[in-house]
Amino acid sequence: MTKINVVGLGYIGLPTAIMFAKHGFQVHGVDVNEDVINKLSHKELHIEEPGLQEALNEVTEAGHLTVATEPQEADVFIISVPTPITEEKTANLDYVRKATMSIVPYVKEGNLVILESTVPPRTVEDVMIPVLEKTELKIGEELYVSHSPERVIPGKIFQELEGNDRIVGGINKQSAELTEKLYKSFVKGNIHLTDATTAEMVKVIENTYRDVNIAFANELAKISDQIGVNAWEAIKLANFHPRVNIHQPGPGVGGHCIAVDPWFLSELQPEIADMITLARNTNDNMPAYTVERIQQIIEQHTITKPKVALLGLSFKGNVDDMRESPSLKIMEHLNKTNIDYNVYDPHIKDIRVPHQVTDLDEAIADADVVVILTDHKRFQEYQPEVIGQAMKTRIVFDTKNCLDESSWREAGFDFIRLGDAKNR
Repeated sequence: MTKINVVGLGYIGLPTAIMFAKHGFQVHGVDVNEDVINKLSHKELHIEEPGLQEALNEVTEAGHLTVATEPQEADVFIISVPTPITEEKTANLDYVRKATMSIVPYVKEGNLVILESTVPPRTVEDVMIPVLEKTELKIGEELYVSHSPERVIPGKIFQELEGNDRIVGGINKQSAELTEKLYKSFVKGNIHLTDATTAEMVKVIENTYRDVNIAFANELAKISDQIGVNAWEAIKLANFHPRVNIHQPGPGVGGHCIAVDPWFLSELQPEIADMITLARNTNDNMPAYTVERIQQIIEQHTITKPKVALLGLSFKGNVDDMRESPSLKIMEHLNKTNIDYNVYDPHIKDIRVPHQVTDLDEAIADADVVVILTDHKRFQEYQPEVIGQAMKTRIVFDTKNCLDESSWREAGFDFIRLGDAKNR
C-alpha cells in the first residue's frame, strides 16, 4: 500500500489527507500544532467543513489515517502549509521552507514530493529544491518534485477535490506523470500537465483575476452610492451579456487566496503589476469605506451614542474561516470611532476577538444598526420583526445583498444596501 505523508492539516491539508485515506492509501498527517494533533487523535475537528467529521471518523476507525507532529518515512510527501503575506506585502515562505526541511530526514530514493500550497512562481525551484538537495538524492532522477495547487472553496471542498480539473506541474516529465497517477485515484476532472513554475503561475493568475474583477465591482458600488443607481441590479443586468461576467461587490475580500495571492505577482514585478496592485488596494480599502457608510447612516438618522450589531466574522457564508476576513478590518476601523458595537457569527464558536458575543440576542440588544458582513444562510432565516423588537432603532445595512428587502421594510426597518443609492 502506498504511504503518504501530508504536512499541514489545515483547511486544505486535512481534507486532502482524508481523501487519499478514503481511496486506499495509508496516510500520515503532520502538523506542528499539538492542539490540532490532540483533537484529531480523538476524532475532534478544529475546522468546519460539511462531511469532514464523518469522513474523519471513517478513515480513523479503518486505520488508514494517523496523525502526529513529526513525519514518517513514506512514498509520497505532500506539503500543504500556509503562505501568509507580510506587512510589506511579500510572501512569507517560512512555513514552506520549514515543512520541506522537516521531511528531509525521512525522504528516500524514489519518493515523490508535492507542494500544494499556493506560492509565488519559482518557489519550487528556488526554495524547495535547495532544501531537498540536502537529501543528497539526484533531483528529478532519484527524487521527484512537483506542484499541484488546490482549486477548492470552503463548504464544498470534498466535491471540488474530486470534480474540479487539476493542474500538475513537475520539475520534469516523470515528476509530473507520477503526480498525475497519484491524483487520478480520486480526481474525476481532467488533469493538465505542465512545469512547476507554470503551475505556480496558473494558481496565482486564477485568484488575481477574481480579485481584479471584484475590485471593478467594488468601484461600481462606490459610484452607484453617489449617482442613484443600484449596483447589484446593474451588474445582474450587465451579466446577461454573453461575454460579461462581473463579480459581486462587498465590504472587502477575505480568505487565504484572493486577498493574498495577487501580492505574489506584485512582489515579483512591482514596476509592471500596476493593475494588480491597484485592484488589491481597492479591495483592501473596502472595510474603511464600509465604516464610512456606517458613520453616514448614523449621522443621517441623528443617532447619539450609537450601537451597532455586526453580523458575520468569517470571510464567506456558511463556513468558520476567518482568514483575512474584512470583518476584522472593519472592527479595527470602528475602534477609531465613537461607535459601540458587538459582533456575532454562528459559525465561529470560540471567543477569538474583542467585542465578540456568543448569541444573537446579546448582539442586537439595544442596537441602532444591524450590519450584515457575511452572507450566512442563517442570517437570511432571521425574522425581522423579532430582531426589531430587541433593537433601539430599526436600521439594517446589508453589505452582501443577501436579505429580503421587502420583509425587513414591512417590519419597519430602514433598509440600506451597500452600492445602492436608490434605497438611501
